[in-house]
Amino acid sequence: MRLLTFNLQVGIQTSAYHHYLTRSWQHFLPHPRRVKRLDVMGEVLGKFDVVGLQEVDGGSFRSSRINQVEYLAAQAGFPHHFQQLNRNLGRIAQHSNGLLSKLTPSRIEEHRLPGTLPGRGAIHVRFGNGPDALHIFVAHLALSHRGRVRQLNYLSDIIAPLRHVVVMGDLNCTPEQLHAHERFSASLPLHPVKPLLSYPSWQPRRALDHILLSQTLEAADVSVLDHLFSDHLPVAVELPLPAACLRSLEAAHHQVPLT
Repeated sequence: MRLLTFNLQVGIQTSAYHHYLTRSWQHFLPHPRRVKRLDVMGEVLGKFDVVGLQEVDGGSFRSSRINQVEYLAAQAGFPHHFQQLNRNLGRIAQHSNGLLSKLTPSRIEEHRLPGTLPGRGAIHVRFGNGPDALHIFVAHLALSHRGRVRQLNYLSDIIAPLRHVVVMGDLNCTPEQLHAHERFSASLPLHPVKPLLSYPSWQPRRALDHILLSQTLEAADVSVLDHLFSDHLPVAVELPLPAACLRSLEAAHHQVPLT
């Protein structure tokens, strides 16, 4: 299975710190090249089986009324997609997480993560059924340390009883900060994978975007992709699945698809 996580910054092109100021208007107003950027992103995303998206717009004035999750799913050939609206600013902005999948999910749940400021969330998608189902979480965590601690506590309670787990997204913290969180580390024991620098995209210095695996899973390859306009680089993993997990997915495939 090929997995990708990408904070696409609603399609804004950022390649220097001063762009945060000079291009900040694009967080509120449409840009004529934004759709072309989505087309380029779609060509890359289509090479993967499951994609987790952060900072996508659900269809507002700034995105020219385009639901970016739906658009990317269509462009990249994903038959299944899901948008989680986390911060609704009406016609101005629809801050969202997104999921694109070529596999049929057995179940999708969305979680509102705790925090002083509302607007952070996680998507929980399950592939297969029973104890050997594969659980993938797509999350975008808070900027503040206190907020992230609460959110990791929340996710820890959900993850703890599960067997095959992937957590991916812009977690806004380094691997050292994740390992220092005892409760989260206990719920999702991590393999010692070399951290990949993903931020800022034009001169990566920090590993803020992660694909984390439970001990039952082990990545065959981990990489960062080339700059795709955003201030974050996409992170990709090639993930061989255990035989029992594959059987669970195969059994679910022959059941009634999720609608």
